[in-house]
Amino acid sequence: MENYDAIVIGGGHAGTESTLALARLGKKTLMLTISLDAIGFLPCNPSIGGTAKGHLVCEIDALGGEMGVCADKSAIQIRMLNRGKGPAVYSLRAQVDKQLYHNNMKKTLEENENIRIKQAEVDEILCDGDKVTGVKTAQGETYFAKTIVICSGVYLKSRIIIGEYTKNSGPNGYLRSENLSDSLKKLGIELRRFKTGTPARMNGRTIDYSKLVVQHGEDDIQTFSFITKIPPKNIRDCYLTYTNEKTHNVIRQNLSKAPMYSGVIKGVGPRYCPSIEDKIVRFADKTRHQIFLEPEGLYTNEVYIQGVSTSLPVDVQKDMYKTIEGLENAEIMRDAYAIEYDLIDSTTLYPSLMHKKIKGLFFAGQINGTSGYEEAAAQGIIAGINASRYIDKKEPLVLKRNEAYIGVLIDDLVTKGTNEPYRMMTSRAEYRLHLRQDNADTRLTPIGRSIGLVNDERWEIFEEKQRQTSQIFELLNKKYKVEEIKDLYIEKNESVPETSQTIKKMIKRSNIDIFDVNSRFHLFDNFSKRALEYVNTQVKFEGYLQQEEEDIENFKKQENMIIPLDINYKKLKGLRIEAQQKLDKIRPSSIGQASRISGVSPADVTILIMYIKSMR
Repeated sequence: MENYDAIVIGGGHAGTESTLALARLGKKTLMLTISLDAIGFLPCNPSIGGTAKGHLVCEIDALGGEMGVCADKSAIQIRMLNRGKGPAVYSLRAQVDKQLYHNNMKKTLEENENIRIKQAEVDEILCDGDKVTGVKTAQGETYFAKTIVICSGVYLKSRIIIGEYTKNSGPNGYLRSENLSDSLKKLGIELRRFKTGTPARMNGRTIDYSKLVVQHGEDDIQTFSFITKIPPKNIRDCYLTYTNEKTHNVIRQNLSKAPMYSGVIKGVGPRYCPSIEDKIVRFADKTRHQIFLEPEGLYTNEVYIQGVSTSLPVDVQKDMYKTIEGLENAEIMRDAYAIEYDLIDSTTLYPSLMHKKIKGLFFAGQINGTSGYEEAAAQGIIAGINASRYIDKKEPLVLKRNEAYIGVLIDDLVTKGTNEPYRMMTSRAEYRLHLRQDNADTRLTPIGRSIGLVNDERWEIFEEKQRQTSQIFELLNKKYKVEEIKDLYIEKNESVPETSQTIKKMIKRSNIDIFDVNSRFHLFDNFSKRALEYVNTQVKFEGYLQQEEEDIENFKKQENMIIPLDINYKKLKGLRIEAQQKLDKIRPSSIGQASRISGVSPADVTILIMYIKSMR
């Protein structure tokens, strides 16, 4: 019998962040994982970040998490997406060496003195009444703890599907969790079934890259982690190709063999990352679909064929892939497959990610209905923080929608729930200009410091950036005469002003930025690029940011109107029956959260507000 402060079940991206957060907050933590080789493993695409996901990684890093640090160490190509859409939606994306990422993350966990890692399958969650006490493993061991975080990913009774072939297995051939689902059901936790998938991996030596469009990385751009001192180098390229009518015809002719149409697949798949057969059916008018070829690492020839996820039989897969330009003679090394798995209803969780009926039991990652490494890691760090605070009898950390993409993600899950694998997108955030990648540290590092997760090294780097930005803002008031700036305005196709201009006014011009000004006057040579980019964005979008701040203040008023958790909604006169049921299930903590529940009308919210005011 062994005792710990906390037990984390699962070593994926939610599990690693949760374990590290607990350990760094001083908690003796046991990580139990089905396979040590699956720690920090990337079973699907070999990349970190992307649209909105890059925001999550930067926020995890700003709080004191590890994903950004590990991604920077393991990156073999890095790019900024959405360059043409403005800084609010700029999204960093890195191709990473899958094995190197796993090695780096596993080593980080192994070197923390508060962490013990054990390869074992958890069969049962132990409880005393409505409070968790420990776990039992399939190997017959019992471990006790004050809190448990379940980060089981897609492993709960998972099933691999390729055509008519099915196998009870986790991703990439790893063992699945056989009995944990049954234990959760015994605790009264309702389970659901989702499905996701992955494309084939091909031998890069057999791909004709001369027919493909090369996608180079970018140099001299920000990194995921604010503490990375040596930025990653672009040492591998990605490539672009497309499906065509021949590809689509092969798929159409074999739709009856597709498990998602033949009835073999029962789980609900992701709307925003559909299989290629689903794309062909849903978007029948499109003559082609984009395909990105991504290297899996530096020491392998495996190439990930992004955009062609499928569960078609292997013979159909071969015929389909051969119709794609550049892949005519390519050899499949790993077949594409779909995977089904059990998960919980995320609306049964508090915003802290603790279960509403079982004290000390937290959930994070794909078991909550999300898809993606980044969404899992974001939940993992919050679950780890709050599991630690639960032990210490402190109020949980709940990030609001105006504070972080992480706040949007978790609020969506616990308030609205999801009927399909949830993917983070910039469009889900109401305050996108305020929630940028470049200011994640400004928003969240003080919070990470206050809860004890941001160490001295990270805090010193943050304070230095704050000092630099403050000095840069002061320098923006410096004025230059028309004669001194005339050439710059002409060069940048801007109308020449009639009077002297401050640097701030110069930067507000559409075609002039702080780097253009510095190239002329060298006033900012001693400041970091990250600090300069932050100031440049703040100045250029000052008016929009002020308008958004007003919206945030209105949002805060509703969020600050607290609803007692023990309120009896069935006795509140005037509430519609649907509203009573939804409010009773979700148990919103504020009027703001109540207003976001599907099925709760503005009239219902008004009744709630009147009730709360009468209580006061």
